[in-house]
Amino acid sequence: MSEPASISSGIAARYATAVFEIARDNNKLSELESNVDSLTTALAESDDLRDLLSSPIYSRADQEAAITAIAKKMDLIQVLQNVLGLMAQKRRLFVVPQMLHRLDELIAEHRGEVTAEVQSAQALSSEQSKALAETLKSSVGKDVKIKATVDESLIGGLIVKVGSKMIDTSIRSKLNSLQNAMKEVG
Repeated sequence: MSEPASISSGIAARYATAVFEIARDNNKLSELESNVDSLTTALAESDDLRDLLSSPIYSRADQEAAITAIAKKMDLIQVLQNVLGLMAQKRRLFVVPQMLHRLDELIAEHRGEVTAEVQSAQALSSEQSKALAETLKSSVGKDVKIKATVDESLIGGLIVKVGSKMIDTSIRSKLNSLQNAMKEVG
């Protein structure tokens, strides 16, 4: 990991830990989880929000006013609203995506869950997601939360990442392996 990236993840981890501990102590973890999901979705869907978090052209006051208004409109829990405002004052909004990711991890850890990042060529049905979660639970030993994305370039199959483990059963991967083997022969 590069030095600026590790500094950013360290900043994000400290904010996430503070928010998580306050929410846990106030019995607001389920609301926090919902807020994290909503904010993650909003970031994924809004270019303007991503721009607000990362662009240096906005003043601290403008960033704080905008993020505070957004947090209130989204009805985020008070601790999350406060932290977002503080991050704007300190010019730290650029780490919000990393903070949300770390919050997700902390909440899952608290529940005894692990998150599996799954890429598939087509969207998984709810039955397929449940079956995959059960299969992974038997091998991991913890409840598994599936975070699915679609990557049509896989052609078929799945790429599953759980922690530091990765299982790649995609057809693209198999074709690449076959192509490499054929290069070695010829």
